[in-house]
Amino acid sequence: MFKTLKEDIEVIFEQDPAARSYLEVILTYSGLHAIWAHRIAHALYKRKFYFLARLISQISRFFTGIEIHPGAKIGRRFFIDHGMGVVIGETCEIGDNVTVYQGVTLGGTGKEKGKRHPTIKDNCLIATGAKVLGSITIGENCKIGAGSVVLKDVPPNSTVVGIPGRVVVQNGVRVNKDLNHCDLPDPIADRFKELEAEIAQLKAQVQELKKGTVNHEHSSI
Repeated sequence: MFKTLKEDIEVIFEQDPAARSYLEVILTYSGLHAIWAHRIAHALYKRKFYFLARLISQISRFFTGIEIHPGAKIGRRFFIDHGMGVVIGETCEIGDNVTVYQGVTLGGTGKEKGKRHPTIKDNCLIATGAKVLGSITIGENCKIGAGSVVLKDVPPNSTVVGIPGRVVVQNGVRVNKDLNHCDLPDPIADRFKELEAEIAQLKAQVQELKKGTVNHEHSSI
């Protein structure tokens, strides 16, 4: 248990350059408080103390702004950065070394029974405001871009952006946690640029054809 608590602190120093001291992290990081409260609530939940587990999770939600259902399974070195508005559902499963930012929802899509929340594999990063919904799997080493809505499985080593989310990078190598939220790939904008280039090329060809027609008319005269 103490090893897990220590890892929860250490990952903050690795991921957040604003972290200055252990005392500051322990006393002021709401994401850390929410994770520790969840570890207690989850232990009670597994022992079927459901009411007490939910009570602890709701108290944690009140103080941290982060809602984690006590039934959710969370691995080691989980980091919630600026966690206000984070929601994690009951049947959600999160692997090791996962990072999520504020406003992230790992939720369901309706009133379905059974496994209804996503599974997040190891080493994933889910950026600000992203919504991952339904009983889907996000593969290892994936990045989910800010504001994306993901409704389908994502293969490992992928970057996903957009609404609905689409894979824009998949190169088969481990993806480092260096996602720049302000510089996301935009497949729609890229396609517009391609169309603009094609239109410019067609205009140039039309102009060449017009010049050829005029020169032919002049030579005929």
